[in-house]
Amino acid sequence: MTEYDYVIVGGGSAGCVLAARLSEDGRHRVLLLEAGGSDLSPWIQMPIGYGKTFNDPAFNWLYETDPDAGLAGRAALAPRGKVLGGSGSINAMVFVRGQRGDFDDWAAAGNPGWAYRDVLPYFRRMEDYVHGASEFRGAGGPLHVTDISRDVHPLCATFLQTCDSLSIPRNPDFNGAAGDGAGIWNMTIRNGLRVSTATAYLRPARRRTNLHVVTHAHATRVVLEGRVARGVEYRRDGALHTAMARREVILSAGAVNSPQLLQLSGIGDPALLQSLGLAVRHAAPRVGQGLQDHLAVSYYYRSKVPTLNDELSPLLGKLRAGIRYVLTRKGPLGMSVNQAGAFVRSRPGLERPNLHIYFNPLSYTTATGPRRKLTNPDPWSAFLLSFNTCRPTSRGSIAIRSADPLAAPAIRTNYLSTDEDLADVYDGARFLRRLAAAAPLRDVVEREYLPGPAVTDDEAVLADFRARAGSVYHLSCTCAMGPDAAHAVVDPQLRVHGVGQLRVADASVFPAVTSGNTNAAVIMVAEKAADLILAG
Repeated sequence: MTEYDYVIVGGGSAGCVLAARLSEDGRHRVLLLEAGGSDLSPWIQMPIGYGKTFNDPAFNWLYETDPDAGLAGRAALAPRGKVLGGSGSINAMVFVRGQRGDFDDWAAAGNPGWAYRDVLPYFRRMEDYVHGASEFRGAGGPLHVTDISRDVHPLCATFLQTCDSLSIPRNPDFNGAAGDGAGIWNMTIRNGLRVSTATAYLRPARRRTNLHVVTHAHATRVVLEGRVARGVEYRRDGALHTAMARREVILSAGAVNSPQLLQLSGIGDPALLQSLGLAVRHAAPRVGQGLQDHLAVSYYYRSKVPTLNDELSPLLGKLRAGIRYVLTRKGPLGMSVNQAGAFVRSRPGLERPNLHIYFNPLSYTTATGPRRKLTNPDPWSAFLLSFNTCRPTSRGSIAIRSADPLAAPAIRTNYLSTDEDLADVYDGARFLRRLAAAAPLRDVVEREYLPGPAVTDDEAVLADFRARAGSVYHLSCTCAMGPDAAHAVVDPQLRVHGVGQLRVADASVFPAVTSGNTNAAVIMVAEKAADLILAG
């Protein structure tokens, strides 16, 4: 048994930040437990390698949701990072904070200190933006954020010009003054290599003698003394170990594993725990409830002009791209395929954008889901347009299936269970087709080949969406923050209601999912959490 000041469970996007910040002044002994291993793999460090890590159990929990009526009875892939850097080591590297109103909504839900004006300093503190500091952007922080606009595929310019023709404003910086419009995504890439919190925060911090990092350590329960967290039990190399915490235990295991660990520790819905033979240590019925995610579908178009398919599908093209990347760290292997997009309002009267639009200058209909390889796209010129609802209102849950800590929990997404989410499905499909039919994009479209011209009326559009849509992997809100235990799991200081010396800091504490990619917001939460923890 060992003792530390702080024990952090989960070496992902949030956990790496916390390990670095809590050990920074040298006064506290910090332990970081990560169930996965090292992120020093070329498939993680090379930006486009995330297409391969999607089906690699060495880096990915490879979770699947329960079959969902919203998806016509299908299960959906729910990848979660199982590696230092967590999901930030296997994501598409798009850096979008979310809309200003997302965080104002958090505060309005009873969480003072989480409005946009409150969290902006943390977004700025964490960032090293390639164009320097401004009122909205930070420079000199750990996380390098780059502008890829000079390196994107030429078809991205065609997409943006089409948005111009539809009076969608250009947005040169989605993380600046305004969050709507069309533009090129910022990326967490530096010199052709992925930037995660494992590389940006943890790697420099590991030189500190007061920080101890243990990989391949699967947390099995929080050790409780009454209703106070005293440590963490974890399994490594077939043996059980216990690490005690003098000050606090912090769960940063993500939207799936943080509620799972609370439930395994006897903190959760009494009916669920008792049905599985677990002693109820603290009744907390909201643990695992409120799951939100972004659900997207892609429309595929054959192109009259070359796309990334033409560069990456032929063997010779792969070799050329590989040689270019090795020599220069540039080219398609040094970027994400998610290059351009927009946040738009699909109908009059909306105060904020309700649709997140993606433009990718390649397609991969021949290898989708867990078998998708971004370096093996379709063998013809094509591109895709995708959309998802910015702020879905459907809610699901996470629940353990047994008392076995190694068993995957049930992920019940409950997609498309509200009228609001269904309305955005119809609007999104119409909007993508409006884009494809507008100049100059229409001049390069040969034809829509998926879903195709047979899918036209709302009934067919919805049926197609249910049959093909998938998660954008933004699972969140399962240990949501709020002022009272009847409706939330943690308070605005991220302390678990009713349990001492225990906090949660990751995407699970979101009261509602942000309007866009979630990684930036998770890092912000961890930065703010570090200050809250150190302040006592």
